Amino acid sequence: MRGRGGIERQMEENDRNIRTEKTEDILAGIHNIEKGSDLYPKRFDGLGRMPSRLYVLGKLPDPAVRTVAIVGARGCSEYGRMEARRFGRVLAENGVQIVSGLAYGVDAWAQKGALEGGGKTFAVLGTGVDVCYPKQNYALYRRIIREGGGIISEFEPGAPPNAWHFPLRNRIISALSDVVLVVEARLKSGSLITADCAMEQGRAVYALPGRTMDEMSQGCNRLIAQGAGIAWTPEAILEELGITVRGATERDCNTKIGLNIKNLELSPLCDYVCDENSSGDDKKASENMENIRLDIHEGGEKTAEKEANHQKNKGKWPHAHDFELVYSRLDVEARSLQKLHELTGMNIADLSSVLMQLCISGYADEVTPGFFSRL
Repeated sequence: MRGRGGIERQMEENDRNIRTEKTEDILAGIHNIEKGSDLYPKRFDGLGRMPSRLYVLGKLPDPAVRTVAIVGARGCSEYGRMEARRFGRVLAENGVQIVSGLAYGVDAWAQKGALEGGGKTFAVLGTGVDVCYPKQNYALYRRIIREGGGIISEFEPGAPPNAWHFPLRNRIISALSDVVLVVEARLKSGSLITADCAMEQGRAVYALPGRTMDEMSQGCNRLIAQGAGIAWTPEAILEELGITVRGATERDCNTKIGLNIKNLELSPLCDYVCDENSSGDDKKASENMENIRLDIHEGGEKTAEKEANHQKNKGKWPHAHDFELVYSRLDVEARSLQKLHELTGMNIADLSSVLMQLCISGYADEVTPGFFSRL
């Protein structure tokens, strides 16, 4: 290996990491769709440099359904990961199809978000459709097919991940979409190639804004300076598509700093913790927390008693202010339990209980053990 180029060594490493599906079922399920066929994407009509054929495992995007491509950095930050997932989820919840490249980072998180939102997502590969690259995304690869999406490539089955394949596939990603959203990109990034293709094809381009000193956001910020739409919220993309926002995205539209939970349901464990730690000061402090309603759903006589107490003490629930306090100290970038302890002044036991409930309710995420971020 000594003296050989880094790219060649990397390609050999890639070959060792590829998981290639060789089963008869997979190979039999691959559709060969030639240009001119009724199944060939109508979105490609009138566009130059489109492939002469496509190989499809699963389905192609429905041409009658609005479609957004979400692309970005492989080595994305926590901010990029969370926003890719959020945009994918919210757009899917509003009936939008998501197209991406199944790569590490932004691509994979956007497609996971789309599946979490109950939508369909489609992966355009730089390999054959029977080759999952990177292999770590194999579970996602299978889930995309299983849940009604598709794996798409212009390269023949069995084709390896040659470096020159990936810039080529970007034009297909953009051509299949109505809007291309770039979530984190360096100044020299393959995602910017996708954005260039989109502009040549007459597609709308949006970029997620980031801090000016963040290397991962410099490509997106430059796109915005050049006239790309600002993806400051998923609703901006939905408006571009002419889609009326559904109520499921209400939390994303929240302009109040802090917690605005209309239906936070406490788990029995957290309910027990609140009951055990309740005090008169806590009840008094929570009197003005109009945005929080804690609904308990349990069975038996205990439920009736709790519901009666809940109605009696509505707006005075113990520790209601703690949820607001902790949520307001969370950020899109993960913070440690110790840091949150310093910011909130809460003891570790109570802080851990509140964080656990926020994670259960979908308002926070434990990114790694002991580190939490806002969703």
